[in-house]
Amino acid sequence: MQLELDSASLQVYQALASDVRLNIIQLLSEKTYNIKELATALELSSPIVTKHIEKLEAAGIIRTEKKPAKSGLQRISILIVDHIEISFPKKIQISYASYEISVPIGHYTDFHVVPTCGLASAKDFIGPVDQPKYFLAPERISAGILWFTQGFVEYKIINQLEEGDQLKQIDISFEISSEFPFSNSVWPSDISFSLNGIKLGVWQSPGDFADTRGKLTPDWWPDNINQYGILKTLRVTSHGTYIDGDPISDITIADFITIHDSWTFRIEVKEDAEHVGGVTLFGEKFGNHPQDIIFKTYYI
Repeated sequence: MQLELDSASLQVYQALASDVRLNIIQLLSEKTYNIKELATALELSSPIVTKHIEKLEAAGIIRTEKKPAKSGLQRISILIVDHIEISFPKKIQISYASYEISVPIGHYTDFHVVPTCGLASAKDFIGPVDQPKYFLAPERISAGILWFTQGFVEYKIINQLEEGDQLKQIDISFEISSEFPFSNSVWPSDISFSLNGIKLGVWQSPGDFADTRGKLTPDWWPDNINQYGILKTLRVTSHGTYIDGDPISDITIADFITIHDSWTFRIEVKEDAEHVGGVTLFGEKFGNHPQDIIFKTYYI
């Protein structure tokens, strides 16, 4: 589950602001419980436990199912979230001028992918899944999601800097996760990023998420496969490269020549990575964030 710092997420924050509800989550992480079993474990009355369960269910953290019992129907509580990430606003402290371009995830200019792999638009799959040759299909331009287990996709991006512009910072943001057949919230993947052939660093994706549906994911998309990713921002500065503020390499702006007409950005899972857990990229009509790959250059 991915949350923003906004009022739409308040229900989840409020649901977590309780020792009792945190204890319920801990219990449900081990197995399912009915109301009476939870009340006994927590040493509380069933009506009180029921109110706490209703708050967790309204927040989308658990779900309840009615199942037959000797005395009639009983409510079984099931934990459906095992990961929550909060996206904080990103701020540029120094006021630079900037150029920004949005690159659709299907506009890659080179690739080499290993199954499991595939693409889909907002309306349907683009060719059969697990056949890398369909990454060449003309329809790939409309892709809203793409995934592969190992290999790379590479994007050529126009260099909008003009003669005399002094490059000060580069930001590249995208929604991304691992790739697992169907889904697995605990499936680490070491994902490498490079720009103009220079390795920017590696970020480890924690998993491939389908605990809740993506906010933007089309209705036709199955419930049990990749639903959303994590919004990440790569930042190349004058003193190093970072991902969401965490340093990943010593590469700086000074390492790049800015006179070329384009930038070449590669997202890759290397064959010799410690965790070959794949990549899923989400475009503006899939996942939780209405954007493709945003490439932004800051200059004076």
